[in-house]
Amino acid sequence: MLELERVAKRYGDVVALDGATFKVEPARILGFLGPNGAGKTTAMRCIFGLTEPDAGSIEWDARPVTSGDRVRFGFMPEERGLYPKMRVREQLTYFARLSGANGRDAERAADLWLGRFGLAGRSRAKVEELSHGNQQRLQLAVTLVHDPVLLVLDEPFAGLDPLGIDALSLVLREVADRGVAVVFSSHQLDLVEDLCQDVAVIDRGKIVLAGDLGELRSRARSRRLDIMVDGAPWVPTKTRAASVAVDGGPCVVDRDVDLTPLLAEAQSAGRVDRFSFGLPSLSDLFRESVMR
Repeated sequence: MLELERVAKRYGDVVALDGATFKVEPARILGFLGPNGAGKTTAMRCIFGLTEPDAGSIEWDARPVTSGDRVRFGFMPEERGLYPKMRVREQLTYFARLSGANGRDAERAADLWLGRFGLAGRSRAKVEELSHGNQQRLQLAVTLVHDPVLLVLDEPFAGLDPLGIDALSLVLREVADRGVAVVFSSHQLDLVEDLCQDVAVIDRGKIVLAGDLGELRSRARSRRLDIMVDGAPWVPTKTRAASVAVDGGPCVVDRDVDLTPLLAEAQSAGRVDRFSFGLPSLSDLFRESVMR
C-alpha cells in the first residue's frame, strides 16, 4: 500500500501541497481529482522522488519509499517521456530492460503491450511518426511493460478516442484485479465514477475528500432530486432555498431540506410523474468538497 502522510511542498510563496494525506491500496483503483493547480502533479512527482517534499512522509508497505521500490513502480507523467527518434518496439524493449528484464522477456513484454494497445502494426515506426493518440498508447505501454506493483498515471485518458479509453479502462481493471495499486488523475469525472473504487480530492494543496466512493456517496450531506413533470425532466425556477443547487440537470439538495416548497412548485408546473431521491454523483461530491 502507498501512503502519503501530511506531505507539504512550497515553491516560494506558492503552497503546492499543504499536509496532503491519502492512501492507495493494492487491488484497488483510486481517482485523484482536483481543480487545475490543486497539487495533483506535485504529489505524484513527490512519490517518485522527482520533487522533494518539505515535510511529511511517503511510504510503501509501511516503510519509506526507496529507489528499489520505484524501479517496480510505473509512472506516466502528463508530459511525454518518450524518445521521438527511437522505433516503437525498440523503445518498449529498452524500458523493460531498464527495469531489470532480460532481453527475451523484454521483447515478449513489448510484443504483449503492443498488441494490447493496437500498436503491433506500428512497431517499426519512429515515435515522432505516431499520432497524438498512438503516442499516448505507447506512453501507457511503457508504463506497464515491466509489470509494476504500483501504477501512478497523470491524465492517462487525455487524447484517447473512445476505443482507446475502453482499452485502457479494461487494462486498469485487469492489473488491479492482479493486486496492483492504481492511482490516476483525471478531469473526466464520469469515467472516474465508473472505474474507481476510491477517490481523493485535493484543493489548494489539501485533501478535502478521500475514501471509498460508495461510502462517500452514501454519507454525503446532499442528495439528487429527480423530478419529472409532464414527462420531461424539471428543475425549480422559483424556489431558491440556500440548500438547493440547480446545474441544468437534477436538483442537488441537502439531505435534510424541506421538500414541500419544491413539490408545490413542481405541482404548479404540471403533472408530476416522478419526485424521487438518489445518491449524489461524483460530480456533486466534487463540487461540494471544493466549494466549501
